[in-house]
Formats: sequence, structure tokens, C-alpha cells
Amino acid sequence: MAHKHSLEALNRILKDIKNNDKLFGGTLLVLSGDFRQTLPVIPRSTYADEINACLKSSTLWRNVEIVQLKVNMRVQMLQDPSAETVSKQLLDIGDGKVIIAETGYIKLANDFCTIIDSQDALIEQIFPDVHTNYINLEWLAERAMLAAKNVDVDILNLKIQQLLPGDLVSYRSIDTVCDGTEA
Repeated sequence: MAHKHSLEALNRILKDIKNNDKLFGGTLLVLSGDFRQTLPVIPRSTYADEINACLKSSTLWRNVEIVQLKVNMRVQMLQDPSAETVSKQLLDIGDGKVIIAETGYIKLANDFCTIIDSQDALIEQIFPDVHTNYINLEWLAERAMLAAKNVDVDILNLKIQQLLPGDLVSYRSIDTVCDGTEA
């Protein structure tokens, strides 16, 4: 999410350029986004600093008209019932319509996701028979794994690479030049 100062600066600039004291110099501005997404990132800040940097904390916010989209077109185009279920579950989480357990955490539906006991089982679930299917680019394009930390991504990538036939070869590159005159 953008810092509120960026829109406030745009407001001042458009007023000045168009010589018009109306909001954004009389220009209609359409913003899109999901306020459930991440807050503006401010290095070495407190939570209060991040909240204060949001557009909702700006004096411009009182002039914002919110229009909500009601249909997830990506899910509708897929015509996949499981994608529709996941989409609804995510919206329920964002809308605060889920049960909060005694631990203070939200309680997910039992069918929200599949719990896997190990990285190897996860790899087999997402990439079954990868040692033979890796040649099929469409098969590969339908699969992905997300991880919160790069170290986990590196471990999973290495494990998957070791399942592929052939020798594992690493190619290294650098983004600096050794001789400054070649820059």
C-alpha cells in the first residue's frame, strides 16, 4: 500500500498544475486495492507509524467513495468449485466471520487446507512423479509451492532438484565488474 503522503503530494501537484483548488485539481482519481493487504512499509517504525501512514489516516480519506467488487472473476472463469470454496473462506477470514479459538487464533475449517507431515510428503503431493513429469511444461506450470522464508525455498528447491535425473550443476553470476574501466 502506498504512503498517504504520496497521494497528498499528488493532490497538491494537480491543484497547482491545473490551477484549480478542487480535490486533485478537479481530476477524477480511481484507486484500486485491497485494504486487507499489507500496510505501508516504514523502516524502523512502530505499528502506530504504519497505521498513521495509511490512506485512511489522511485528510483525503473523507472524500473517498468506496465501491466494492462482488464477484471474483478469476474464480468464476476457472469454474472450479474448490477455488470458489477457498475464495469464500479467504473472504470470510478477511471479514472477521470465522471462529476465534480460545488460543486467540482463528479456527480454520477442516477442509481449508491439507496438512502434510514432512517436506518430502509435500513435494510428493505437489509434484508427484516429478522425475518423469518434469519434461511436461504444462504439468509444471500448474504447480507451485509458497514458503514464508527464503531458507525454506532453498531447501525445497534442492530436494526437488535432487529428484530430477542427471547431474546437478550450479551456475554462478555476479552483478559487479572486476575492472572498473569495463563498467
